[in-house]
Amino acid sequence: MLRRTLIFAALCVGTSASVPLFLQGGSESIQTLLPSNAEAPMAESAVARIETRPAAVATAASPGGRKVEIAADARGHYLADFRINGRKVEALIDTGATAVAMNLTTARRLGVALRPSDLTGAVNTANGKARAAAAMLERVEIGRISVENVQAVVLEDRALDTVLIGMTFLNRLKTFRVDQGRLTLAQ
Repeated sequence: MLRRTLIFAALCVGTSASVPLFLQGGSESIQTLLPSNAEAPMAESAVARIETRPAAVATAASPGGRKVEIAADARGHYLADFRINGRKVEALIDTGATAVAMNLTTARRLGVALRPSDLTGAVNTANGKARAAAAMLERVEIGRISVENVQAVVLEDRALDTVLIGMTFLNRLKTFRVDQGRLTLAQ
C-alpha cells in the first residue's frame, strides 16, 4: 500500500512536470486568466501525447453521494470518458493541474464560445509559449458525478492535445483518493 502511494506521488510529480499550465513571469499570469477565487498556482508542465484508451469507469451510489472508480492504465494514468457541457470527451485526471485545461478546437467542440483572438494570456509549455484564455464550463460529469460552473483554461491547439481534469473540478468533490491502482472520486 505504501509502495503504491509512493508510486502515485511520484507519478503526480512527473505529471505535474508534463502538463502545459505553468506560468513563468511575463505581464499575465494564470491568476489573471482565472477568477480571483483560484487558490493554487499552476503546476509546471509539458505535454506528452497520450495514446492510451480510457479505463473502464465503475459508478456506484454511496450513502452520502456518488462514487466513480477509475483503474490506472498501463502507464499509471487515470483516463476516463467525461461529459463536458453535455458532450463526451476523453480526459486525463491530473491532480497537478490547477484547472481543467483543453485546447481551443476541443473547447469549441464542447460548446465554449471562444475565438483565437480571445487567447490573450501567455503560458509556457514544453512546445514554447502559448496563448491562453479563461473559460467557464457549464457542467463537467463523470458517471453520476456532476459539477456545474467549473473554471477552465483554454490553450491554443499546439500547446495541448488532451483534456486535463484539474483541481477546479476535483476540489468541488467530497473526496478523491488513490488506493491500489484505482482512483476513487466521490461527490
